[in-house]
Amino acid sequence: MFSLLYGLWKYLFSKAEFHVLILGIDKAGKTTLLEKLKTLYSDVEGLPPDRIVPTVGLNIGRVEAHKSKLIFWDLGGQLGLRTIWEKYYEEAHAVVYVVDSASKTRFEDTKSALEKVLRHPDLQGAPILVFANKQDLPGAVNAEELSRYLELKDQKSIQSRVQGISAHEGSGIQEGVLWLVEAMKNNKRTEQLQRQAEAAVTL
Repeated sequence: MFSLLYGLWKYLFSKAEFHVLILGIDKAGKTTLLEKLKTLYSDVEGLPPDRIVPTVGLNIGRVEAHKSKLIFWDLGGQLGLRTIWEKYYEEAHAVVYVVDSASKTRFEDTKSALEKVLRHPDLQGAPILVFANKQDLPGAVNAEELSRYLELKDQKSIQSRVQGISAHEGSGIQEGVLWLVEAMKNNKRTEQLQRQAEAAVTL
């Protein structure tokens, strides 16, 4: 009887937990995004943009959204730090890739870094949400233009979306997160990671 009640309680009240990487080259606005996510989805007020410094290593943020627990890993985007990204791929359910859409001179670098992420075998099947950040700045490329430049629609095997946002103002973020949560919930990679986690617990 206890096990039946516990199973029912777990079904009704437990929330899915997802690990999401926040990647992108330096100065794209990754940490600003993480702090805005805290403000939008938790009782913790994120740091204001003027107090954010470049990430050297890892920032972690935990929020609850759309009946799910989301753990975001924000990794530094400087060229010398990108080599550590792959150490986190295996446990990630999805990737949020942040692009400074107002810095066209760095599009080639950001596309090259994204292509390496998409090709890595440890991320096979992971949904990719590209945030075209800094839409509040003049000259910013919109989501459709950025999607064409990154050629994501040509990669049929990858579940992806490009969403225009302003991490500074918060616009567009919640629409993107909703898509990401739904994508992770209905994803074979999520099922695989869940089986691995359950197997590790029983060992």
